[in-house]
Amino acid sequence: MLRGIIRGNIVSTRKQDSLVGSKFMEVQIKENDELTDKYIIAIDSVGAGIGEEVLITTGSSARLALHNTSAPADAVIVGIVD
Repeated sequence: MLRGIIRGNIVSTRKQDSLVGSKFMEVQIKENDELTDKYIIAIDSVGAGIGEEVLITTGSSARLALHNTSAPADAVIVGIVD
């Protein structure tokens, strides 16, 4: 899992059919409790907002966090850090 801060949302007027209705977010990655210059685009499955700290799962297990497990997803936001 990765941890990061949501920096913005990504607008996509056209998507693969299984991703229609999904919200894409740009996340700045944290390592060792410090922000890095690395960013990732992740599908938001928990309703997180800009500026919130989130947990992201990546790889093939990311699809399991979505309603449609056959969607082509490699990174999904699965938690909001309190």
